[in-house]
Amino acid sequence: MDILKDKVILLTGGTGSFGNKFTEIVLKKHKIKAIRIFSRGEKKQYDMSQKFDDERLRFFIGDVRDKERLHRAMTDVDIVIHAAALKQVPACEYNPIEAIRTNIDGATNIIDAAIDNGVDKVMAISTDKAVHPVNLYGATKMTAEKLFIQGNSYSGKSDTKFSCVRYGNVIGSRGSVIPLFLAQKKKGILTITDVEMTRFFIKLEQGVDLVIKGIDKMKGGEIFIPKIPSMKIVDIAKAIAPDAKIKIIGIRPGEKIHEILLTEDEARHSKEFHDFFVIEPEHPFWTEDKHIKGGKKLPNNFRYTSGNNTEWVNKKQLMNFIKEL
Repeated sequence: MDILKDKVILLTGGTGSFGNKFTEIVLKKHKIKAIRIFSRGEKKQYDMSQKFDDERLRFFIGDVRDKERLHRAMTDVDIVIHAAALKQVPACEYNPIEAIRTNIDGATNIIDAAIDNGVDKVMAISTDKAVHPVNLYGATKMTAEKLFIQGNSYSGKSDTKFSCVRYGNVIGSRGSVIPLFLAQKKKGILTITDVEMTRFFIKLEQGVDLVIKGIDKMKGGEIFIPKIPSMKIVDIAKAIAPDAKIKIIGIRPGEKIHEILLTEDEARHSKEFHDFFVIEPEHPFWTEDKHIKGGKKLPNNFRYTSGNNTEWVNKKQLMNFIKEL
């Protein structure tokens, strides 16, 4: 069954890299009724309209800080995918109030507008930076996760369901390390903050697949986490520019050596499936009948980090992906 068939979808931050890939896949593979792209930039919306040229695509100029505009945009919407956020760590550190207004206040507005419009399902996109956050961006996303999970307590008779997906760095996306290294390769010097640093990596297509799978399976309150590979940042640099000099510049403020997607405390109320984990909520709205069928309990003290991963990207896989980029 196609969970998206005949549905009206609102996608916030829809002109970003995730939004473009989501739109591409859904228009091609699913018989949706409409996708509404909600974002601030008219130029990006115009470019996207020219790129896809599909009558099922709609465009709404708006900001998630504007609750009234969100309320209007969600009229007759079945599913909301919330991808809008201020995402650059240095920008959030330098503009903390703006980060809070978009990432936290914006999340609250999404929840209120979805409930008031009787939206069926809301899926928010989170990040590994929300786990044990060490920077403001991570702290705002952690708070947003809490808001969306507890948003299920506010639904009442509307029965709007809220869940999240949480995943790591998207390979090749805006601000990621691969485009940086490709640019630095021309000068012959690549900058590395720490030789031990590792990161999770996921392709945009995998992120889209996880969101759609989560929408299909969600009962309201879960956090879906994909099983994805890790790689050392220094290995990426050597693969991209084997003859370049590597300069160690030291770890930056708000940066971790290893990222975490699932903590040992969350693991106590989580399940493992073939290609993903599900963190189930510990709240009164969560009842026995809401458990997703299947899965197995995780062992005591289990934690899923980019440093203790059992799956790693090899050089050949990385080079193939760089060629795709």
